[in-house]
Amino acid sequence: MNSNPLFSLLAQNPVRTPNEFRRVLRDKIQKICLLGLWRSGFFEHAAFYGGTALRMLYGLDRFSEDLDFSLLAPKPEFRLSAYLDSVQRELQAWSIEAEVNLKQKQSSQIESAFIKANTLKILFGLKVPALDPDLFHRDELISVKFELDLLPPCAFETESKFLLEPMPFNVSSMGLPDLFAGKMHAVLARSWKNRVKGRDWYDLIWFVQQAVPLKLGHLEARLKQSGHLSPELFLDHVLFQSMLADRINNVNFEQAKADVLPFIPNPDSLTGWSGELFTEISSQIIVSV
Repeated sequence: MNSNPLFSLLAQNPVRTPNEFRRVLRDKIQKICLLGLWRSGFFEHAAFYGGTALRMLYGLDRFSEDLDFSLLAPKPEFRLSAYLDSVQRELQAWSIEAEVNLKQKQSSQIESAFIKANTLKILFGLKVPALDPDLFHRDELISVKFELDLLPPCAFETESKFLLEPMPFNVSSMGLPDLFAGKMHAVLARSWKNRVKGRDWYDLIWFVQQAVPLKLGHLEARLKQSGHLSPELFLDHVLFQSMLADRINNVNFEQAKADVLPFIPNPDSLTGWSGELFTEISSQIIVSV
């Protein structure tokens, strides 16, 4: 019998291929990290948001690699480093030897950290019979990125959500209308460079399908904070729709599909992606203040 505590956790999701193992392992490591943060009292000060929060807490069928958090109120002096020892202890309790490194701060708004563990070393400890270790490079790392917003642009609603793995515990999450505002900010303001983030557009469809109202005041605050909306302007429904239409007209949806494809279970769901589709979807967005 395998005494590795991670073995029984991974056994709940049988894997057959290296990519399945990588995905399931990252998911478990993400949840163990959240458990470590919960033990440290982190969620008394911050809320979980972003794509991973949507997947774990609300049922979005898209995998996301990062753990994104926002303080409940601006606090520039807050330090993520104070909570990382608890994360590392939790990983060790689950037989995961990982490096936990705080990224050098490049702005006063975001703090980042990385969790890195050797994939092959974890595999050897688990003794997964269906997987050939030769399919993994000896230096391959499984990594999870933390990002914490120290200066949220406005207040937002939160709710307590429970996770049952690796044991029952609860996290503080942004409410869905505020999560939609954060996602819409990414849709309107994210810098693409040479790669459109199709994941943002995939999530937009999900929010509309769930009939989640978009909190327009929260979106306005984010756009002003990032410099994408002049301070003297008021973001009403007409201006919002105009900004979204302009963004849609400038998207290469073939690039967007290529970006999101590795993160979703059903490639056929992307078949109809086009400017016309997203123009129709935009008309169905429900807004609230």
